[in-house]
Amino acid sequence: MAIEKEKLIWMYRTMVRHREFEERVAKEFAAGNIPGFVHLSQGQEAIAAGAMAALRPDDYILTHHRAHGELLAKGEKTALMMAELFGKKTGIMKGKGGSMHFTDPDIGDLGADGILGTGLVMAPGAALSAKMRGTGQVTIIFFGDGQLNTAGFHEGINLSSAWKLPIVFFCENNTYAETISIYDSTNLTNLTDRAVGYGIPGVSVDGNDPEAVYEVLSEAVARARKGDGPTLIEAKTCRWRGHFEGDNLAYRTEKQTEECKKRDPIPRFGKKLVKMGVLTEKEADKIHQEAVKEIDEAVKFAEESPFPGPEEVLTDVYA
Repeated sequence: MAIEKEKLIWMYRTMVRHREFEERVAKEFAAGNIPGFVHLSQGQEAIAAGAMAALRPDDYILTHHRAHGELLAKGEKTALMMAELFGKKTGIMKGKGGSMHFTDPDIGDLGADGILGTGLVMAPGAALSAKMRGTGQVTIIFFGDGQLNTAGFHEGINLSSAWKLPIVFFCENNTYAETISIYDSTNLTNLTDRAVGYGIPGVSVDGNDPEAVYEVLSEAVARARKGDGPTLIEAKTCRWRGHFEGDNLAYRTEKQTEECKKRDPIPRFGKKLVKMGVLTEKEADKIHQEAVKEIDEAVKFAEESPFPGPEEVLTDVYA
């Protein structure tokens, strides 16, 4: 599948912005400027960039608790994301959601789940809504390999298959569900083997290759729009930071972490684009510089924004 030059550059820029955003978040969290928990995804940037490049602006996504990249790639402003992490009222959820609950329906992001697997049973509802309204919208539910063994996975994917819903189940397999390897908790080499049991296609792909992710998801989205139902995709990737900031990674060897860093998708993709003549090295450097400036401005915005007042504690909270 030929991918136009502008889209390739967009994917590279998105990956760089994702990396710069999370590198800065790590520093701000360590400095005590970000409350709560933070889960980062250095090494997985190709997934969000490749996936979002295959979607229409009005398509829906639901995500997991490690979803800064998906929201950024869907079109969210980094300043609003950073303000949310800082707990400020200018954040996308007015400072009340934090890292694990990033949500913005205005850009088609219907929510991140802090509770493992909840998005897997919510996403079919969004897909059913689009099918009933005849809008042609597709829903993508992003989830980690740890959610593969939850009841929500089986419930959501079974119903979606039975009703031929316009949905894609997208597993980001970084091999660790917190501290347990997925290959210790399943007897599978390719997690997409489970698709057979639901009568749907299953495709495993190199999650560190944005072009491969784009191509696979494009086919799955086209299938869903035609009314042919769901696809299960597994993007095989890795992250070299822990499950959460402060995780000592005692369950992984140093060699595993170093091998993961060798698969870093950003320099690999950047070198490929330069070799293809899509970018020059100078243009690639400029993209990095622009990303750093953007994130600096986002942090400044967050720092200067006010906290929500105590009188707002029940505003936008529903039972």
